[in-house]
Amino acid sequence: MFDLKVGIFRLFSEAGVVVLFVLSVLLLFSVVSWAIIAFKFGYLRKSLKESKAFLDYFFEVYNVEKAFTKSEGYRSGSLPKIFRSGYIEYRALENKADITQTGARIALAVKLEANAENKRLAALVPFLATVGNTAPFIGLFGTVWGIMTSFHAIGQTQSASIAAVAPGISEALIATAAGLAAAIPAVIGYNYCTQKIGIIERDIEEFAPEFVAAFINKP
Repeated sequence: MFDLKVGIFRLFSEAGVVVLFVLSVLLLFSVVSWAIIAFKFGYLRKSLKESKAFLDYFFEVYNVEKAFTKSEGYRSGSLPKIFRSGYIEYRALENKADITQTGARIALAVKLEANAENKRLAALVPFLATVGNTAPFIGLFGTVWGIMTSFHAIGQTQSASIAAVAPGISEALIATAAGLAAAIPAVIGYNYCTQKIGIIERDIEEFAPEFVAAFINKP
């Protein structure tokens, strides 16, 4: 009876240098992709959760002092970060400028932090797209190379029997399988991250002006 584990191990052990290099690259891509997916999943999930909790509290009290104190407990939320940047600028300008200048400076501070947060949210995500787009082609390269090697072996042995051809073809096809195994999770992770990032970016665009207005209209 064929042992799948032994068979796969044998394919790897008998693979050529080029195919092994391809498989090593795909393994590296896969490991890094999974690490990014795990990190981003937790980061985005926590950001959305904390942003929602902070936003609910902000509109409940509509008091910048209380909201700032509450925001200190939400260090991972995107909206609390942006609010804190506005509050710090507000405190720095308090009693030092007229209301027009204060509003403009706070709006600028909020905008700069929003841009910085958008960059933090998007960091590492393009790598998932790169893996999703390139891994299948890298695997295909390994497959093409393996098939070329198989045909070369057929020419040398003067035999086209299944016993002579099958090992080389199996070695070649495992590269394609590895490429797909690396690409599919990366594409799923990329789509998930971009969807959640889009939600957070829309929240930032919608509620950042509310934060600025709260500072300007503070009683």
